[in-house]
Amino acid sequence: MKEYRHQYFKGERALFKTDGAVIYDSNFDDGESPLKESKNIEVYGSQFKWKYPLWYCKNVKVENSNWFEMARAGVWYTDNISVKNALFQAPKNFRRCDGVTLENVDFTHAEETLWTCKNVKLKDVTAKGHYFAMNCENMEINALKLDGNYSFDGAKNVTVRNSTLLTKDAFWNSENVTVYDSYICGEYLGWNAKNLTLVNCTIESLQGMCYVDNLVMKNCKLINTTLSFEFSENIDAEINSEIDSVFNPGSGVIKAEKIDTLIIEKDMIDPSKTKLVCDAIGKTEDVVEWRR
Repeated sequence: MKEYRHQYFKGERALFKTDGAVIYDSNFDDGESPLKESKNIEVYGSQFKWKYPLWYCKNVKVENSNWFEMARAGVWYTDNISVKNALFQAPKNFRRCDGVTLENVDFTHAEETLWTCKNVKLKDVTAKGHYFAMNCENMEINALKLDGNYSFDGAKNVTVRNSTLLTKDAFWNSENVTVYDSYICGEYLGWNAKNLTLVNCTIESLQGMCYVDNLVMKNCKLINTTLSFEFSENIDAEINSEIDSVFNPGSGVIKAEKIDTLIIEKDMIDPSKTKLVCDAIGKTEDVVEWRR
């Protein structure tokens, strides 16, 4: 493999279509697409400072390197890429990639990042930005810290562990998502999802877990969570805390220590389709506040 050390690459397509190279302590600056169409590339201790550095690439390993703010849309249409110990200032990174492994990576502007990618593994990733991981498939996530709304919209076959998600509208339109041992805070969690499973999670949400088909919750806590479960079907929820309010659940079983307010509108749902296992229900209402 060809070796580059302490190089300053400038100009468009500086290393276009390179096959087999190891790059150390170098800068890619002032030129688009420096490694476009390349394969079998290793990059260490280097800096990407301009747009589109890794497009249509295959078999890429990057460690201890950074994507500066102008390295926008940095990794698109690239297969089998691993990135370890990196900082991304640039938005719109990782689009339509297959085989992405990220470890100890920080995205400070993660808007529109990880879109339509497949076979993704994230470990110790921090991201701040909206629309993270839209339409991704086959994701394994451990220790993600996410601050950004509309995450995982349309995602399929996702497992999340030991994570903190501060995110409104998370997991909308998703399918086959399981979250373990995590904290999720955000309005409208999981709307229009299919097969959403939450295990040992703490959740804070306004109108969370609504419009879900096949919702499983095991050993979960709901804090400051109101108007939950509206029109969700096939619910199997074990809540080891009180629930502030339950609103028009479609069908299934809801177990809770306490339900402060239960709102059931018989012109909207069939109450017989939902079993409530709860010894302490505060008040029952037959119409939601905004319809009074």
